[in-house]
Amino acid sequence: MGNQLLLEVYGVEHFPDLLFFNRELNALVVIELKMGDFKTSYLGQLMGYLTILDEKVRKPHENPSIGIVLCKSANREYVEFMIRDYTKPMGVSTYKTADEMPDNFRRILPSQEELTSLMDNNSDS
Repeated sequence: MGNQLLLEVYGVEHFPDLLFFNRELNALVVIELKMGDFKTSYLGQLMGYLTILDEKVRKPHENPSIGIVLCKSANREYVEFMIRDYTKPMGVSTYKTADEMPDNFRRILPSQEELTSLMDNNSDS
């Protein structure tokens, strides 16, 4: 649906990193991208986005919105401990950069330059 999409409530602007709609789950999915280690403050930020989406954006026939924090690293036990009292569906996951990817994957995936070129070509049409 968008990236850095404006969500405004009571005059306060919010800009979640990525917003999708999952047709199988019939739900909005908001993803927050973080460069470093997991911090508990990310859960509060995500909870705010989910509240706005569920109250102001979600349609009556849709399921509750889902939130995901993607960060560089996270202690699983710590995350599970910190997330357990949140009532909205949310999770935390980690990512790997291209430099950390196994060589066999890196060889078959397009480079950043190739992806940028593809996106530029698609935006011209």
